[in-house]
Amino acid sequence: MSEAEAVARAASPRTRESLAADLHRLGLNEGMTVIVHSSLSSLGWVCGGPVAVVQALLDVVTAVGTLVMPTHSGDYSDPARWQAPPVPADWWPVIRETMPAFDPRVTPTRRMGQIVEVFRTWPGVIRSEHPALSFAAWGRCAAQIVADHSLDDALGERSPLARIYDLDGWVLLLGVGYDRNTSFHLAEYRAPGARRIEPGAPVVEAGRRVWKTYRDIDVDTGPFVEVGTAFERAGHVSTARVGSAEARFFPQRVAVDVATRWLTMRRDESSDEPVVDALAGT
Repeated sequence: MSEAEAVARAASPRTRESLAADLHRLGLNEGMTVIVHSSLSSLGWVCGGPVAVVQALLDVVTAVGTLVMPTHSGDYSDPARWQAPPVPADWWPVIRETMPAFDPRVTPTRRMGQIVEVFRTWPGVIRSEHPALSFAAWGRCAAQIVADHSLDDALGERSPLARIYDLDGWVLLLGVGYDRNTSFHLAEYRAPGARRIEPGAPVVEAGRRVWKTYRDIDVDTGPFVEVGTAFERAGHVSTARVGSAEARFFPQRVAVDVATRWLTMRRDESSDEPVVDALAGT
């Protein structure tokens, strides 16, 4: 959406204060640990743009809470797996040899949105060191969440997602759908039957830039909308407008547990129980 379209569709400008009030009404409060997935354009015309959105989020959770965002850089990966767009095979060796090593201080995100890019460089924000699937955090538990992010199984048990789970944190979908809910990936690791892959990325090891191959699973967002819809129908999700955006707010631990059960049943070929019906009363 262009800025002119946002102005034309807005009943009033969204501000730091109005967005904070909307977030409070949704259920976000001081002291919470929350991971945010967002779309700036969905909020309407925001006075101050992504800066005002980040300010509003920090105003609500305060320094006694913790704000987390995924800061993924999907281009820091093996070019043999690139699809959007793919590159010629004869480029692959050059890319693997010359791509700069991931640096959490300067490596930009890719296709994560303006709010995330502003948050990534915000004073006091720290970022995990996974080259493709990093997270950034601010607040009381920020260091605990981003520390020791494993290169292998990047969204599994040694990831910021698992630390948010341990802290009984929350998920805020701000104008985006369940397909953007990164926390469901943790369930993919916990459900049996995931396919193993060996990605690669440029990292610093022993002070030198190296191309590093690591072990992971082939994650798939395909089922996320269906499992999210079943989860919402079971009554676990608060919904409200934040600015012009449809926002969803829910406990991450419950969402991961439900998704783990859903994916386990979905991958179990011997199960004849409809997975959506099975979770409707969870």
